[in-house]
Amino acid sequence: MSDGATMSSPSSPSSPRPRAPRIRVRVRWGRAADLAGCRAFDRKTPARILARCLAERDVVIAELAGERVGYLRLERLWARLPYIALVMVAPEHRGRGVGAALLAFVESRLAAKGHDLLLSSSQTNEPRPQAWHRRMGFEECGRLRSVNRDGSGEVFFAKRLPVTPRTSP
Repeated sequence: MSDGATMSSPSSPSSPRPRAPRIRVRVRWGRAADLAGCRAFDRKTPARILARCLAERDVVIAELAGERVGYLRLERLWARLPYIALVMVAPEHRGRGVGAALLAFVESRLAAKGHDLLLSSSQTNEPRPQAWHRRMGFEECGRLRSVNRDGSGEVFFAKRLPVTPRTSP
C-alpha cells in the first residue's frame, strides 16, 4: 500500500442540511513529524501516547494544499478489534467529505489486513456525529450510560468491512 492517497467521497444521497462542495484531500498515515499538528486535533491524548500511535500507524491525516484539515486515530479493543477513538475535521472543512475520505482510507487498509469489522462511538448528546456514523454505513450496536465526564453516555457503532483476500508474495 502507498503511504497516501488523494481521495474524495461521493455525495450523500439525501441530507437534512445543505452541503458545501466536496473537496479532494490527500489522506495518509501520520508520521512522527506530525506530532505537533496532531495535538491541534487531539489535545486530550498525552503526547507520548500520540507518538506511539503515529509510530504504529494508528493515526491518519487529511491534507488540503499542505494544511492538515482532518485527523483520525485508531485504537484496538481487546488488542484486536479496530476502533475509531477520534475523528476530527477542521470546522471550516466540515460537511465537505473530509471525514468520509479519512474513513475510506482506514477501511481499505483494515480490509486489506483481513479485518472485517470497524467500531466507533459518539456521545449520546452528540446527534450530528451519530448521524455521520449512520450516513457512513455504521449501525448502532450498544450504549453505555453516564461514562463521560459530563455525565453523558456513549453510543457504539459497528461497520462490516468487505474482506479483501490476502495474496501471498
